[in-house]
Amino acid sequence: MRSGKELILATREFAKDNTAKSWFAVFSTLGLLSLAATATVLLPFWFLKLGASVFAGLLMVRMFVIYHDHQHHAILPRSKAAKFLMRFWGIFAMTPSCIWQHSHNHHHNHNSKLRSAHIGSYPVMTTERYAKASQQERTKYLMMRHPMTILMGYVTVFIMGMCIVPVLENLKENRDSLIALIVHTLLYAVVITVLGWVNALFLLLIPFFVASALGSYLFYAQHNFPQVIFKDKEGWSYEGAALDSSSYCQMGPFMNFMTGNIGYHHIHHLNAKIPFYRLPEAYEKLPELQTPRVTSLKPGEILRCLRLKVWDVEKQRLLPLDEAFGPSQSA
Repeated sequence: MRSGKELILATREFAKDNTAKSWFAVFSTLGLLSLAATATVLLPFWFLKLGASVFAGLLMVRMFVIYHDHQHHAILPRSKAAKFLMRFWGIFAMTPSCIWQHSHNHHHNHNSKLRSAHIGSYPVMTTERYAKASQQERTKYLMMRHPMTILMGYVTVFIMGMCIVPVLENLKENRDSLIALIVHTLLYAVVITVLGWVNALFLLLIPFFVASALGSYLFYAQHNFPQVIFKDKEGWSYEGAALDSSSYCQMGPFMNFMTGNIGYHHIHHLNAKIPFYRLPEAYEKLPELQTPRVTSLKPGEILRCLRLKVWDVEKQRLLPLDEAFGPSQSA
């Protein structure tokens, strides 16, 4: 069984963009998204509008994964048209390239490192660090990992984290974040003025809410799950961060399509240059990738992941507060 650099080299076979397939994924996804958006306006009953609205939100997740792959130069790396289109999508989806590339590249290079800055990821405290933290520090930490923070990812992660905070920190370097905020505001204003607030609800608010909540949870659960391993910087390795600290989220064909195979996250972290549509192929052909640390979207598994709060160095486990400190410390 290969490991280390040998295994990473073995994945290079799959890190090849198929230009026609990539463009088809882009245009077919945008086409389906346009149809779903149109349906939210034209369908006659609210429950039909709601179904189309949720479907649009799921398609936004798929388009985001396509955008994410382009930012990794996994698809269409030399296309000027793709670069322009993806910059526009990043602004529309409240994840401007200027922010996403910096935070996400840091995440890939520091995933699962204890005592590393939590840029581009959810923070993780050790039990020792949490016990010594002030009440203010604990509250801030728990709020960043709180299920409501993840559920309200549209506001907390994307509007605030990707746009407002970067603008306040450095407007010159983060102009696209300001543009995203302006475009988003104008988009709501135009839709409400022309189509009314009900159509704004189904055409904009619900799809963005669904896409942001699902995206925020997937990003959380990919690195915060019962079997995850965290390391100090000295014991950290790129391969270990991929195979021991990144999950394989088991989904059916429909959700694999809607999430752009992002469930194969251990493979993506091993080689981010593999296009999303080749991740299942790499899984099938490389035996070393077929025994991952598994999660799912089953309600019970989601609750298990959301309860995890602190890393116990001695037990080498991510634990809920009540298990780490007793019932009185439960969040």
